[in-house]
Amino acid sequence: MQLRLLSGTRGQFSTAKNEPAYNDESNMASPNPSVAPPPGFKSNTRKFWFRVSEGLALRDLWSQFEKDARSSYRLYSAGIDDLEEQPTRRRRGWQIAKALFWAVLEKLTPARRVLLLVGLVMLLFPGVGFQYRNKGNDIQVSELDLHVWGGLVIFAVLLLELADRVVMKRDLEIAKDIQAWLLPGAPLQIPGYQLAYATRPANTVAGDYYDVILRPGRERSDDRILFVVADVAGKSIPAAMLMATFQASLRTLSASGVTLAELVAGLNRYSCSNSSGGARYTTAFLAELDAATGDLTYVNAGQNVPILRKKSGIVERLEAGGLPIGMFAESAYQVGTTRMESGDWLVIFTDGIVEAESAKAEEYGEPEFLRVLDRQAGVAPGELLRSLLSELDRFVGNTPQHDDMTCLLLKRV
Repeated sequence: MQLRLLSGTRGQFSTAKNEPAYNDESNMASPNPSVAPPPGFKSNTRKFWFRVSEGLALRDLWSQFEKDARSSYRLYSAGIDDLEEQPTRRRRGWQIAKALFWAVLEKLTPARRVLLLVGLVMLLFPGVGFQYRNKGNDIQVSELDLHVWGGLVIFAVLLLELADRVVMKRDLEIAKDIQAWLLPGAPLQIPGYQLAYATRPANTVAGDYYDVILRPGRERSDDRILFVVADVAGKSIPAAMLMATFQASLRTLSASGVTLAELVAGLNRYSCSNSSGGARYTTAFLAELDAATGDLTYVNAGQNVPILRKKSGIVERLEAGGLPIGMFAESAYQVGTTRMESGDWLVIFTDGIVEAESAKAEEYGEPEFLRVLDRQAGVAPGELLRSLLSELDRFVGNTPQHDDMTCLLLKRV
């Protein structure tokens, strides 16, 4: 499994191995310089395979294919469970095959559907032949192999779909970069605290959002730090667009000096005006920290209940709040308060973490998440986050990720 750590460096190294020897082009140089032999078939084949596979081992290629196959089947098989029951396995198999065929066909444009059907018909028929008499009155027989032409027609459809995919992928990569700009970069340095966060989108772009915002007060003692984790309903591009509007409104309201309760109420009113009648809501958790005292004020708007793990191992669940943001303009939100002491952990996460599924369709679950936290409570947040990601990768295996994942960890030292 995709969480993406927010900070990282990429090293580049250079050597001087390929620099020419001193004065090797002078007349005093060796009269018979060694010339590298032209690349042979084996070398060209190796280069070709490396270019195709991008250097991945066979087991990695198979793992990638298995993930792609599972993801594609999930896309095309949507609705199969709702089909009517059939009396025999044969009729059931035919029903499923027909549903999958139409699921694939309806993803294409009408013109490409016709081309695909023509190609399939050509593949099913071995060929056509006809006879005629030439000028010498001899009978001539000509045969046309439709298999080749059918394959070419299907290949043409594949090329058209591939062109669309390349264009879409390019646009999505640009959208991914823009979305990354909306998220915080390196973690904010907070004296007396350690912070780490990560996200992994189910698709190229995501509907999960997190932020850490410094809210200066009139006096230095009034400074507060706002922690936000939100999950927009839906996935991919629609959710990503709503996430961008949520980020813009949050940043605007957080800079206006309003209280946390007023900030959440303002977010809700604005979101309701752009939520398609409550269909595009956002679950969110917002917490304001007084770093000097450890006092934490929070609102949980329908988000997975965050955890405040005490140094003693006791778990406090931060439930106070209300409905998801964007459902009803007049929703009321309760503000909760607690305090972080030395050794305490604040753990905020989206449902993609605890609802990650294995190949057996088993959920990772919050109990296992808490066990990882208990085992790693003495380490830094960054190390705990890496352990969590590794644990999720082992649990999920080659199962496609079905939801965005985000986790924010704050530890008071």
